[in-house]
Amino acid sequence: MTDVRGPVVAIADYGMGNLYSVKLACEQVGLSSIVSSSPAEVRAADAVILPGIGGMPDAMTALRATRMDEALGRIVADGKPLFGICLGMQLLMTEGMEFGRHAGLGLLRGAVVRFDAPHDGNRRLKVPSIGWNKVMPQRNDPRRWLGTPLEGTQTGEFFYFVHSFCVVPQEPEVVAATTRYGNVEYCSAVHCGNIFGCQFHPERSGPAGLQVYRQFAAVVRRTAGHLS
Repeated sequence: MTDVRGPVVAIADYGMGNLYSVKLACEQVGLSSIVSSSPAEVRAADAVILPGIGGMPDAMTALRATRMDEALGRIVADGKPLFGICLGMQLLMTEGMEFGRHAGLGLLRGAVVRFDAPHDGNRRLKVPSIGWNKVMPQRNDPRRWLGTPLEGTQTGEFFYFVHSFCVVPQEPEVVAATTRYGNVEYCSAVHCGNIFGCQFHPERSGPAGLQVYRQFAAVVRRTAGHLS
């Protein structure tokens, strides 16, 4: 699917994402993209972005109904970059705990859990967490971001979040970044091989968010050249 425009990224449409904000961000960094609900088109792309807003159970039902879940699994198996955003990152995990226990895509081992009464001193914090918050490298080591879409991001940069649940990866080395919400420190980005995910919305995070898309574009171009 690579042509004179360079590699093409498919933005997976399963009815639960801010698709055109993501597409606009891709355009702003010179990355060719298509919005598609076709598993065949998604599989043919050089990389895939899996956005999402809403609940994990409904999202998994929609992905299975169209067999998009199988296409996403093949993307990973083929070594192509997969970028999950917000709910899209949560869907990468083994299971989620929203309205009971539900299976996720199982591309990364771990669970999606609800914030458990976060507080700041004596003040209980609202759930969902909505607004700007800092993103830190795992173990405060900026080298953790090398080769990922977070490369070049400043330690402690602010990004925009809207979520009630967070991921708990089974393997600590999968955690790329953390964020603190009151007394709770949680995983706000994951990276494992050709899989990257972030809990925040880079397309709603101004210049810092565009930097993430810019670095993702670099990862896609590098990978497409290697696979071609």
